[in-house]
Amino acid sequence: MRHCFGVDIGGTTVKIGFFAQDGTLIDKWEIKSRTENGGENILPDITKSLNDYLTEKNLDKKRMMGIGVGIPGPVNKQGIVQQTANLGWGYKNIKAEFEELSGMKVRVENDANVAALGEMWKGGGDGYGNLVLITLGTGVGGGILVGGEAVVGEHGGGGEIGHMQVNPYEEEVCGCGRRGCLEQYASATGIARLTRRRLEKDDSPSTLRGGEISAKTVFDAMKEGDVVATEVVEEFGSYLGKAIETIAVIIDPHIVVIGGGVSKAGDILLDYVKKNFRKEAFFANKELKFALAKLGNDAGIYGAAKLFIN
Repeated sequence: MRHCFGVDIGGTTVKIGFFAQDGTLIDKWEIKSRTENGGENILPDITKSLNDYLTEKNLDKKRMMGIGVGIPGPVNKQGIVQQTANLGWGYKNIKAEFEELSGMKVRVENDANVAALGEMWKGGGDGYGNLVLITLGTGVGGGILVGGEAVVGEHGGGGEIGHMQVNPYEEEVCGCGRRGCLEQYASATGIARLTRRRLEKDDSPSTLRGGEISAKTVFDAMKEGDVVATEVVEEFGSYLGKAIETIAVIIDPHIVVIGGGVSKAGDILLDYVKKNFRKEAFFANKELKFALAKLGNDAGIYGAAKLFIN
């Protein structure tokens, strides 16, 4: 039995999984992402952690299939990134550098793409090769799989669902520098922003007034029948439904899997998204399936490992 590592590099921590060739997750752990000094310590730190593990378990590096890696930023098919703001990296050939450091084969993909692979393989999209993963967290991430392969694009920018423009009349600027991006309405911060806007609009009574405003409190209030919260969730669903309509007419996926912290709201979130999607969906796409992600924070390591496991 051969093995591989799945590595999910984030701005705060690096998640690492050790997998058997049959896809079994044998072990997992985390190390800190040291992003200071342009992130120069990140790959050496991961290499040390992997080598220490192999030594501890008395495993032969030559028997390793390789290291699959997910990173938060656009990465091209050669494993090269131009910039990854959260890690401090500028132009970097991750594949070449990591192979030289580790002495193992390396394959690199965008973190949302590997999370999509993970959900396709072992999660909410199990069994579906044409899949879209949308992660609703601090921002909105996305991974698109067609025939089981990630849509990367020429410059590594494929699948950046969070930066689809869904409102051309927006005046506030998104973190990417554009206006009206999906991320401004469907992320956790976007939902809070929609809520503050709605509360400022008039004096309608709401349990959200004077308290903490977050995606969780908004969905909790909506479940209790709060009218303002329900209006906000409806608006959230309209923007996300519109984005999925656009994706669907381009790639016609079999299933959309929704993950990230906001997805903890559960099936009621899917209800609003599906309802708004089907209002305007092209007739050939109306039967698109929806599901919640199942792997949580492990999606990245599963998908990274899948880069080596057939």
